[in-house]
Amino acid sequence: MHPALSIIFFTTSSGAGYALLMLLGLGAPLGLVPSSASFGFAAIGIAVLLAAGGLASSAFHLGRPERAWRAFSQWRSSWLSREGVFSALTFLPVAIFGIGWVFFDTTGGLVGLCGIFAATLAVATIVCTGMIYASLKPIHQWHNRWVVPNYLALALMSGFLILDFLVRLWAPHGSGVALVSVLVVLVAWRMKERYWLAIDSTSAPSTVASATLLGNRGEVRMLEPPHSEENYLLKEMGFRIARKHRLRLRRITRLAGFALPASASFLALLLGGLSGGIAAGLAVVSAAVGLVVERWLFFAEAKHTVMLYYGADAV
Repeated sequence: MHPALSIIFFTTSSGAGYALLMLLGLGAPLGLVPSSASFGFAAIGIAVLLAAGGLASSAFHLGRPERAWRAFSQWRSSWLSREGVFSALTFLPVAIFGIGWVFFDTTGGLVGLCGIFAATLAVATIVCTGMIYASLKPIHQWHNRWVVPNYLALALMSGFLILDFLVRLWAPHGSGVALVSVLVVLVAWRMKERYWLAIDSTSAPSTVASATLLGNRGEVRMLEPPHSEENYLLKEMGFRIARKHRLRLRRITRLAGFALPASASFLALLLGGLSGGIAAGLAVVSAAVGLVVERWLFFAEAKHTVMLYYGADAV
């Protein structure tokens, strides 16, 4: 599948934003993050900017962005519509939660309940984003049980890394979030490896023979392509990446997306102070680079069944 930059930015940015909103919505009422109004303003502001910025970028991938609002009406049958509904609904309790925290200096009572409700909606949004891809049966690399857990794990990873960095700006002598961040990064790394193993060791049930229903007559192969030049399907669903490039990008993902953030977060846990804050910041930057590469690969490695009609023997 064609790795459009707008969708790559959308899934990485909004995932981090909604995960951070979830962590704040749960952490603030429980007293697990700094309670100051300035921290609440900065943390919620960054989370909303990431989430809203990601959602806005997704509109650039639409042929008619002005019609995006119509997708909300299809929530009964469309994961894309459900994602839109949950993503928009999340901002209402977030607004109440943020106003109560920043202007009234409270994260308990009704304000705390709004934070927990916002966290629930944020998780639902991330799950719906993953299900958009996991529900597509024609794409073998997406239609598997590892896609949604990976979306959740990677979003939580980025959310925890950002939260750890922010907490250190208000509590420079140490943050318990760092230890959890290391563990979450390692879990996300393991889950990504399981996803890669799954798509490398299995194949789609569809072949040229099954697609044409001519398998009972012998070997099926294409005589000539059904086109004379590149068309929309080839551009959007026939994206190709060489094996050596794919493996190189996976190594970059492992290094920048997981190994360096885990190491930097662990270093931040040991150092504390200014050095710990710098290490936490480096973890965020490295993870951002790694996640962009990971998400580019997520699309580039996906093969649509329709390519069986354009010369592919299997997908």
